[in-house]
Amino acid sequence: MSDLKLKSPAFSDGEPIPDKYGLTEENVNPPLEFVGIPEGAKSLVFLMDDPDAVEPAGKVWDHWVVWNIDPDTTEISEGSVPTGSTEGKTDFGETGYGGPNPPDGKHTYRFRLYALETELDLPDTATKGDLEEAMEGEILEEAELTGTYAP
Repeated sequence: MSDLKLKSPAFSDGEPIPDKYGLTEENVNPPLEFVGIPEGAKSLVFLMDDPDAVEPAGKVWDHWVVWNIDPDTTEISEGSVPTGSTEGKTDFGETGYGGPNPPDGKHTYRFRLYALETELDLPDTATKGDLEEAMEGEILEEAELTGTYAP
């Protein structure tokens, strides 16, 4: 059983993500809180994606990819990136946060946190796929938070 937890003061697990975090609104990341980071963690990885995008986009859509977050980090403030971490490429073709923007109704978004036993040596052009490959065999614990968003 994992002690690692991922929460947001902006919305509860499975509940609607406030409009302001959407791509066509303020497009800032929601505040996030990390609890129970395991001993021995050398870095944290954070991913945000939209598995409901498979139907309209043909794939799970990646909205935010962040790695080498200091394991002493307990939160990501609204509209910020953890100091010293690296952001990778999203499916918007950009680096950084890209908010929810479902083209066909309500989607459920996954926010995932991973505690790793290493730091990752990846360029800022890395994608979620690159990250998942580099994390293989290095994950100590993981946590997930979901939220819904409708246009």
